[in-house]
Amino acid sequence: MRRAGRVVAEMHDRIRRALRPGVTTLQLDVLAREVLERRGARSNFLGYHGYPAVICTSPNDVVVHGIPDGRVLEEGDIVSIDCGAIVDGYHGDAAFTAGIGAIDADAQRLIDVTRVALDAGIAELKAGARLGDLGAAVQATVEAGGFSVVRDYVGHGIGTAMHEPPDVPNIGRRGKGKRLAPGDVFAVEPMVCTGGEDTVVLEDGWTVVTLDGSWAAHWEHTVAVTDGAPEILTLP
Repeated sequence: MRRAGRVVAEMHDRIRRALRPGVTTLQLDVLAREVLERRGARSNFLGYHGYPAVICTSPNDVVVHGIPDGRVLEEGDIVSIDCGAIVDGYHGDAAFTAGIGAIDADAQRLIDVTRVALDAGIAELKAGARLGDLGAAVQATVEAGGFSVVRDYVGHGIGTAMHEPPDVPNIGRRGKGKRLAPGDVFAVEPMVCTGGEDTVVLEDGWTVVTLDGSWAAHWEHTVAVTDGAPEILTLP
C-alpha cells in the first residue's frame, strides 16, 4: 500500500504543477494517466461502476466525483482533485483542493480549514481509540471555522479494494464506533461547504454538487493505524 500511495502522491504533484488558468480538467486526467503508466500502476477509478476517468475533478460547487472534460479552469476557481492507484493488488486514494491563480480570502480559508480538519482527524487514528474520535475532531474543526460538514459522503476502509468497511464519517461522538487496532487502514476525507451541507447528484450520475450552490473543498489521505503515530501512506 505504501507503493500505491507513493504513486498517488506523484499524481498529485504532477497535477499541482499543471494547475493554472486555461487548463482543462481533461488535460489533468491525461497527466494522471501518464504517471500511472510510467509507474506500472493501475487506476482504481477508471471503470469503477462505469466511471470514465482516472481522476475526479471537482471545481467550485462540485463536492466530489466531477468527471474530467473540456471545462476550462479560470482565475479565481478552486478545484478538488481525487486520485487513486493500484499496485500489486493494493490501493491508494487521496485528494486535495487548490486555487487556480489568485483566489479570494474566503475560498482560501475554506481550503485551509478543510486541510486542518483532515490533519485533526488523522491525529485521532491511534490504536485503542474509537472511530467516532476522528469524526468528532473533523466536525469540531470544520464547525469552529464557520463551515458545514458534508454528511452524505464519507471516508472508508481501504486495502485490497478501494472501498472497504467501515464507513468513516466526518461527524461523530468521542468514545463511539469501532475500536482501532494496528493494521487498520482508512481513507480519511473531509468534504466541507461554505453553505449548507445538502448535496445533489447531477444527471451524469456522478457529479455531486452543493444544493445551495455554495463552494466545497475536499482533502483526503490513506492512513494506517500503527503501534505509534498514524502513518500517512499517500505522501511523497
